[in-house]
Formats: sequence, C-alpha cells, structure tokens
Amino acid sequence: MPTVFDKTSASKNVRQYATRIAPGEVGRYVLLPGDPDRVGRIAAHLEGPREIAYSREFRTVTGTYKGITVSAMSTGIGCPSASMAVEELANAGSTHFVRVGSTAALQPHIHTGDIIINTGTQRNDGTTRAYVPENYPAVADHFLTHALIEAAAALRPARGFGLHIGLNACDDAFYAETPEWNERLTRHGLLNVDMESSAIFTVATLRGLHAAMVCGVSGNLVVADYDYDAGEKGNERLVQAWEDAITIALEAIIRYEEDGSLRAVLGRA
Repeated sequence: MPTVFDKTSASKNVRQYATRIAPGEVGRYVLLPGDPDRVGRIAAHLEGPREIAYSREFRTVTGTYKGITVSAMSTGIGCPSASMAVEELANAGSTHFVRVGSTAALQPHIHTGDIIINTGTQRNDGTTRAYVPENYPAVADHFLTHALIEAAAALRPARGFGLHIGLNACDDAFYAETPEWNERLTRHGLLNVDMESSAIFTVATLRGLHAAMVCGVSGNLVVADYDYDAGEKGNERLVQAWEDAITIALEAIIRYEEDGSLRAVLGRA
C-alpha cells in the first residue's frame, strides 16, 4: 500500500514548496502586501534589505528596522495564496504577520488615502471553509492590533490621514461584488472589503501565531470616490496611504517589542 503524502510533515525544516524560503531566511515579523512591487517599497524602509526568493506571486525580502529583523512577502491576490504564504512563513519560523495592503471602503465617511485597521473579518471566502466551520471567527491578534492603533495615532498628526478601526469583509470574487452586494455589507456596518485578511487571521490563529492588518483605502464602493481608470500607481492618495501603512506597521513592531508586560503576564509571545 502506498503511503498517503502528508504535506505538514514534508514541509518541516526544508525549503518551502511555493515561496522557496527556508528556516533562518525570514524574521519573526513579516509584512504581507499583495503586490510583489510593494515588497520593494517596504524594502526601502529597511536597513540592509536582501531578496530571499521570488517564486510565483511570492516575493520575499528580509532586512532590519531599528535593529529588529523584519521580512516582507507578497501574497498575491486572494485567500488561497495568502494562506500558503502564512503557512510557509510559519514553517520557516515567522510568528507575527501584518497585512499591509489596499482595501476598498464601504462606509460613506471613509475616503481614498485613509488608513483602516481591522479587528476582525467577515469570512466570505472559500479558503477558510477548508480550515474551520462557517461560524468560526477570523479575528486579529489583540496586542498586535493595539500596537498598530498606537503607532497610527502617533503618526497621524504629522501625516494627516483619516483613521478608522473596526470590522471588514473578505471576498473571493472581485468582479462579483455587485452594488447590491456592497450595499448589504455597508448595512452590516463593515468598514471595508479586502481579499486576503480572512485567511491570514484564520491560519495564524490555528497555528497559535499573531496576525493583524493595516491598509490604505484605494477607493469607496458606496460613494463616488474611486479613481478606477488611474490604477493603483496613478492614484497619489493611495500611494501615500501605502507609505503611511508601511510606517505604521514598522513602528507598531517596535512598540510591540518594547511593551510586552501584559503579554508576559498572560503568557503570550
């Protein structure tokens, strides 16, 4: 009888299948943008950045920020590839993940270029259904999220961005998001919609790790504030929001490292 292949066992202490990273090549802290080009933008904030691997949609860079080793890996679009990124990063030794990307607003008071920090996600994706039952919550790590909020509040007076904190939705099908669908999400009080957070939060929780999210608003789906034709690179407000989100994430890591007293009491790393 042939032995059934066990991916979990086969992925330990080896170079990873999809991302091509190996233990020792990535830090505990990883920033997770979707677009591989944005890994280069994050690398510009790091000291001594070096490209570890570039495989499929997964581009990985490792450097340091104020003395702390930080990596960045692009996840591509959607929960399937995002779940693979977190799984393989965890296999390589990473423990803390911050999604740093773009998101579309669902409430009329949120504008392109604003910053959103999400505390939990409505799981509209298919990937996490393979991991957990329908009623399982996708929740960001409390302590890492609190560090993001503190870092954003400190940076906001100088940068002037709008800041919003709350729940989002995570969808699979970009072009299936009809006006009727988006209006329903708005009625539920969700701030925004993205395509990766559900998997990142869920996989991290299942593996006993830590994940959070800070995103720049690319446009608003319920009011006329969406520069669709310009694309991401032509949208100056969004580009600045990326820079703000990256800085917030990196400064949050410093705060998280420096203030571990309550986590220590609770036995949380």
